[in-house]
Amino acid sequence: MSFTFHRTYRGPLRAAIFDWAGTTFDFGCLAPAGAFVNVLARHGVMATDAQARSPMGMHKRDHIRAMLQLPELREQWTARHDTPPTEADVETLFQEFIPLQLEVLPQYCNVIPGVVEVVDSLRAQGMGIGATTGYNAEMMQLCMEAALRAGYRPDVSVAVTEVPAGRPAPWMALKAAMHLNVYPPEALVKVGDTPVDVAEGLNAGMWTVAVVESGNEMGLSEADLAALRPATRELCRRRAHEKLAQAGAHYVIDRIGQLPGIVAEINARLAQGEKP
Repeated sequence: MSFTFHRTYRGPLRAAIFDWAGTTFDFGCLAPAGAFVNVLARHGVMATDAQARSPMGMHKRDHIRAMLQLPELREQWTARHDTPPTEADVETLFQEFIPLQLEVLPQYCNVIPGVVEVVDSLRAQGMGIGATTGYNAEMMQLCMEAALRAGYRPDVSVAVTEVPAGRPAPWMALKAAMHLNVYPPEALVKVGDTPVDVAEGLNAGMWTVAVVESGNEMGLSEADLAALRPATRELCRRRAHEKLAQAGAHYVIDRIGQLPGIVAEINARLAQGEKP
């Protein structure tokens, strides 16, 4: 008679790893979107807000490369420069993007409502708090300084420039887990607001939660979101919800304040031997 034995983690979640812009900081993920539009405009390419947001969450160099691969923007570039965009062009744009992003970032240094309370709640359960970002170390430092003033302090934050590759690769999430000294991967939950945030968590073997209303998929400030007619707001919310669910998120929530309830649900599933 043959037997197969399975090793199963049945403890609770031990850490949460949050994205920055659109998840815990910068309601609507406004700072990077505008900088991407502006840097391409300098070179005669007129990108829309939707085009600027489509690769959001990646390393900013990868983000620019992905934008230039969009057929409409690639055609604009080729018509303006008489040649398709090259890797040298991507690097030029990225180097121009950095000071633009650093200049506008302080205007959006707002911790999203509910984040401090949620983090306090998770810490009270013994959970560590990590963060990952598509920003480089200098940009992340600006975020950290503003977050500290507002009472939000991750135990560890990993910038994309600290790992071999950014999202959707899992390295930032795994490096954060390493610094938090938390394992196995199913003992962590990755929280973000973009499909590549979800992919980062899934590729790391973690639970994933996507946030809608403050995030990139809605792409609106608090005031603009509140000003929407109810029917329009619901339509936008559903579209964002569906996109993030299709990306593979285990849970999609409207607001960060709903996360403690999701943590309790995941803990119940872990106790039953479930994995992400």
